[in-house]
Amino acid sequence: MDFSDEQLDRYARHIILPEIGGAGQAKLLASHILVIGAGGIGCPALAYLAAAGVGHITLFDDDVVSISNLQRQILFASVDIGKAKADAAQKALHNINPDCTITAIKQRFTAQHFNDAEARQFDIVLDGCDNFATRLAANRFSIAHRIPLVSAAVGPFEGQLATYQGWRDDAPCYECLVGSSPDEAAANCSAQGVLGALTGMMGSLAAMEAIRALVPFGSDRIGKLSLFDARDIRWRDIRLAKDPACSACGTEGH
Repeated sequence: MDFSDEQLDRYARHIILPEIGGAGQAKLLASHILVIGAGGIGCPALAYLAAAGVGHITLFDDDVVSISNLQRQILFASVDIGKAKADAAQKALHNINPDCTITAIKQRFTAQHFNDAEARQFDIVLDGCDNFATRLAANRFSIAHRIPLVSAAVGPFEGQLATYQGWRDDAPCYECLVGSSPDEAAANCSAQGVLGALTGMMGSLAAMEAIRALVPFGSDRIGKLSLFDARDIRWRDIRLAKDPACSACGTEGH
């Protein structure tokens, strides 16, 4: 594609990277990412995706901004309290980059929201929601429509990040990791607390993983789960195996 002078200035730091370049930036501008949740993870992820020049973002969030969100949900300000997060995020992202089209849906995501033809518009699903049922729905949607799923999550001082392609015979899905009904499914930030800057870090990394999935660079991380401990500033990666008995992607009994 031909970049305008303004776009050449805006994306110059990407374009001069050999791993991205003009072709990679054009691919970002032509891409469409589905983002689930505009919370502590979703806000920084959305901000960096829009700033990077992702051409279209569809955002699901059914919540409204509360004062307790402002400790970590950086797209919002005090004047947004009481507003729908999807609407407030859409306005903030337009201010960051008018190149980016934002479709804001003020609903909780379900795997049935899009039919097969509609699902084909998405290149990546990024899940940053805070409830287990929606995470399972995002995983099932990813598998059904063969769309890579970038999944980030946080605990009080812990973060995790992975990209899943569960339809592949050699790749696990999110349910291979957590099962369908883990004991901690009901835990969330309001019950446990969370370090605000940690959500910013994990959301930014989720955006980077989405960009890496669109414009590949570095090593293939499919099947790896990255875990971060903020208390000791320590990372570790673990290899995830595909579960043949997984109810979402396994082959046993299917």
